[in-house]
Amino acid sequence: MLHEILKERDVPEIQDFSPDEWENVRETYVKAFLEEEYGLPVPEPTALTFEELPLDSKFPHFAGKAICRQVIAHAEVCGKSYSFPFMATIPTKEGKHPFFVLNNFMPDVPDKYFPAEEIIDNGFAILSVFYQDVTTDNRDFTNGLAAVVTPTEAQTDLTKRAPNATGKIAMWAWANMRLLDYAATKDCLDINNAAVIGHSRLGKTALLTGALDKRFRFVIANNSGCSGDAITRDKKGEHIDVITRAFPFWFCENYKKYAQNEQALPFDQHMLVATIAPRHFLCGAAVEDVWADPESQLLSCYAASKVWEQLGKKGLIAPDRYAEIGETFSEGNICYHLRAGKHYLSRYDWNVYMDYIKKHLI
Repeated sequence: MLHEILKERDVPEIQDFSPDEWENVRETYVKAFLEEEYGLPVPEPTALTFEELPLDSKFPHFAGKAICRQVIAHAEVCGKSYSFPFMATIPTKEGKHPFFVLNNFMPDVPDKYFPAEEIIDNGFAILSVFYQDVTTDNRDFTNGLAAVVTPTEAQTDLTKRAPNATGKIAMWAWANMRLLDYAATKDCLDINNAAVIGHSRLGKTALLTGALDKRFRFVIANNSGCSGDAITRDKKGEHIDVITRAFPFWFCENYKKYAQNEQALPFDQHMLVATIAPRHFLCGAAVEDVWADPESQLLSCYAASKVWEQLGKKGLIAPDRYAEIGETFSEGNICYHLRAGKHYLSRYDWNVYMDYIKKHLI
């Protein structure tokens, strides 16, 4: 059934390759998405240091179960100095902790998308960044990281950007990778069990982060939908023409070429999901989130699964049909769940993700 639906939508198939060829194929996919959708990545910093601020009573300690402190990342990038803050919430229990890198809509620990104590109680640490502390979520490229990487003449006029100039999703993804750099300096964090997670536009960000940085063993896109983990061709809800009119600054200018012209795309989003292979990809969908289109999210996971299979791994293990409410398909390296309710990153979602990761720790 699902294969026939993909054929009807004219979704490009992933071609056969040998395991030895995968890295070259993967790199080709990544370059295509950067050139035509998200814009070129922000260069890695030429210098990077972290300033751990003194512990502050205004931040929670969760009855002594964790230390929560603010950290400032100081970077040299594109020949300029740039800094941004983030929060490190680390259990006090001895040992190395698996951890999440969370790009979030608020700076608070916890907040409505971020049940911090439950995450700690499950044995995880969390490095969280308020996405607008990196650069604002609007057409203004004069602040934060956007001002560092965008030529002056293009900072207030998007049409003056180069066709493949860096969009803000790629900037937020760069910040995620810097949090992982910080984790690599901490003996108490298990760099081999790092997860990146985000919701909605920040779910798109998490997916791109995982494509760019193979150090993340678990990549979690919650309700990321259009231009994230949902098949683009003939999807329900949001389309490229809508998203590029409302949020052109998330992407590069090239992406606008495919508004109402989606069949001309040289890829579809399952190929971005595929770049996570052979690692673990977790996709969260909600039945009332018609804008994201949970059916197209599942189709993407199904189509991407071929890559895992060609690498000798299990991809999506699921019935050949759309998911029913409350189902979680978590036996393979692709995990998909469909919950009741609306567009949201809920405790239900977090528990699905934590349960999955705990079964696959190394």
